[in-house]
Amino acid sequence: MDTPATPAAADAAIGATGATGAEELRITAPHRELLDQVLDKWSVSVLEQLCEGPCRFNELRRAIPAVTQKSLTATLRRLERNGVIEREVTATRPVAVTYRMTALGKTLRAPVEVLLAWADRQLPAVERARLAFDERPDERL
Repeated sequence: MDTPATPAAADAAIGATGATGAEELRITAPHRELLDQVLDKWSVSVLEQLCEGPCRFNELRRAIPAVTQKSLTATLRRLERNGVIEREVTATRPVAVTYRMTALGKTLRAPVEVLLAWADRQLPAVERARLAFDERPDERL
């Protein structure tokens, strides 16, 4: 599917009114790819740190101790490629690299806050559902 040319076309690609009058949720491959890249485990942790201000690579490593150097490097490159963060290299000895949110990246804060608020409200129900699932007999085929 082609990328919509206008915001209205983009809205139409995401949802259209169905026969019942309710919005139909349609997530296209480009949507899935972008969301996978900016909302994965390490990206959310990196964005959480960079929302507070610019950080150097080792500051991010210390702030997110469970991430490996390889995973952090891949995450930073993916976020930079998507225009969410920018990388600034300072010619010092040793070379200093600082990462910061771009204007585009800063627009992610509000939708992520909405998802976090939903998670806060729904976590008790999710925990009950998990418990009920874990307590039922194994129904494997």
